[in-house]
Amino acid sequence: MTLPLRSPWMALVLTAGLTTAQAQSEGAPPRWEVGAFALGVSQQAYPGSDERLGRGLALPYALYRGRWLRADGETVGVRAARTQAWELDVGVAGSFGGGGDDIEARRGMPRLGTLVEFGPRLKWKLGTPSDEGGWRLALPARAVFDLSDRLRHRGWALEPELTHSWRATGGWRGSVGLGAILADRALADTFYGVDTADATAGRPAYRARSGLVAWRLSAALNKSLNRDWRVFGFVRVDTVAGAANRASPLVRQTTGATVGIGVGYTLARSSQAGED
Repeated sequence: MTLPLRSPWMALVLTAGLTTAQAQSEGAPPRWEVGAFALGVSQQAYPGSDERLGRGLALPYALYRGRWLRADGETVGVRAARTQAWELDVGVAGSFGGGGDDIEARRGMPRLGTLVEFGPRLKWKLGTPSDEGGWRLALPARAVFDLSDRLRHRGWALEPELTHSWRATGGWRGSVGLGAILADRALADTFYGVDTADATAGRPAYRARSGLVAWRLSAALNKSLNRDWRVFGFVRVDTVAGAANRASPLVRQTTGATVGIGVGYTLARSSQAGED
């Protein structure tokens, strides 16, 4: 469940802007490409937190657009089935952790580690998509593991999201999305539970419940400056209004935002066109 910094699987495909920017190149995107990007992010520590974390990242990335094997900026895995209207893949995604002593609400509690997700995702194209964009519904169901704790299983997450993408004037491409994050009790307890040993006068013990974690509204823009350079930016708003664990003492703010901006550079690419 990509609660802290979304998506994207760290050193491989850590930003949505890298993938969508390729679609505005003339012709089909390459089968593979490697490069690097720099990204600055100001993010809410977790949905419901009243504190923010700042990150500056400079990392390599790799994309692969094979018929079955995919590293596409959202997940790394295998496309199991595909039709004109929908496709099913099984893959891995991840997020950076946050929390612990650097977050006042969680001071003295275990740190939120680097989470790795594994499981299937169904993508359904709504209407008649084109090069100009279209609507898509994604239904990922993932098992969540903590990379910082010897891949300890943290629970299960379901993150349905409806996305609309379009091509704008001046070479820009954009997208907006509306989604929800749902979790079982074990995963919800990772973020919102307070053990008796961690309870204080201002932070009573609390056992989290399964259900809605947060609603999520997102938007992104990207533009290719030339064949190799591109810029991108995104904003995401999470709200715990109506969430199952709104009463947790770790929830101190209903709505919070994450904002990021970055630049990417392609070092090498395949001469062979990728699938899709």
